[in-house]
Amino acid sequence: MSARLISDRERRARLVARHRLTAAGRAATPAEAARDLVALHATDPATVHLSAAARVAQPSVAATERALYDDRELVRILGMRRTMWVVPVELAGIVQTGCTDAIAVRERRTTVKLIEECGVAADGAAWLAEVEAATLALLEARGSALPAELAQEEPRLKEKLFLAQGKSYAGTQSVGSRVLPLLGAQGLAVRGRPSGTWVSTRYRWSSIKAWLPDGVPAVTPEDARAELVRSWLARFGPGTLADLKWWTGLTMGETRKAVAAAGAVPVTLEGGGAGLVLPDDVEPVEPAAPEAVLLPALDPTTMGWKERAWYLGDHGPRLFDTNGNAGPAIWWDGRVVGGWAVRDGGEVVTRLLEDIGTGGTAAVEAAAGALTTWLDGVRVTPSFRTPLERELTA
Repeated sequence: MSARLISDRERRARLVARHRLTAAGRAATPAEAARDLVALHATDPATVHLSAAARVAQPSVAATERALYDDRELVRILGMRRTMWVVPVELAGIVQTGCTDAIAVRERRTTVKLIEECGVAADGAAWLAEVEAATLALLEARGSALPAELAQEEPRLKEKLFLAQGKSYAGTQSVGSRVLPLLGAQGLAVRGRPSGTWVSTRYRWSSIKAWLPDGVPAVTPEDARAELVRSWLARFGPGTLADLKWWTGLTMGETRKAVAAAGAVPVTLEGGGAGLVLPDDVEPVEPAAPEAVLLPALDPTTMGWKERAWYLGDHGPRLFDTNGNAGPAIWWDGRVVGGWAVRDGGEVVTRLLEDIGTGGTAAVEAAAGALTTWLDGVRVTPSFRTPLERELTA
């Protein structure tokens, strides 16, 4: 029996429904919105808030901050592809074991090498272990702290590491700027509330014991990877093996094993490609009426697949930077049709890259006006700027 064909149109209908891109399908809370995307990209702090705001019925910065810092339903963690994410707390152990533990090993190796090469200590591993233990003890004693506060009490965090010596892009980095993320990657510390506004990147750090006293469920790496694949397929499927390998950051061998353990079944994609879905997810999905949605830079929907032509068309060079980071995108009927940016004063400006009719254009203008009101004067500039975003703010 041949695998069922899932057209691009149906893939877009699935995306719209599952990623809450209709007014009728909005989530009740930011945590619910995050669960429906597996996780929210968090490299840019603003992305977390804007991604939630696009999908929540009554969005507010306060509601997202409450989920992150008060109720702690969501937690910021390094994960897939060595990227920062905000994940539902029940998924934190899955991400930690399935992805982050391996990242921590690599990061430790790199840090030890830098410590020794820069002459900070002859035995980099022993020295690093001492500094980590001292830093974690300070965090546990203080409850939470900014990196600068910790460095006042643990001067070794101020030691300088020299990067790319002899290169045109050479620079320096403090030991603290590696130790704290390394503690985070090992699941020992966590980024908490920022010291500034919701677009700030200056986080207070806490020990994981203080932040999540109940801890996270223990799971084997194999089970964690299977659950991660299962979670992605439930929200993003159908997808290809290449999509899954890219999104998770796993090796191809690990990806294949996780796909088998997740029980994924094959489908045929438009154009004859091989796709994967969960076994209980083969029924057809009908499209909803088109709606305009403005998703931020690095949004998990725009960044959800490696193979993007079925929803991105040929707009990639305008809306992605050269390293593959997505900029702010206008979505219509399950596909990307343009981009947007925020000018000084918080005004949202847009540019359509294809004709979506007068009704679609009016809907985009209304969405931009609503977002301008919601921003209330806040200027949001992506960390990774794209050609169209730069044009719109020039």
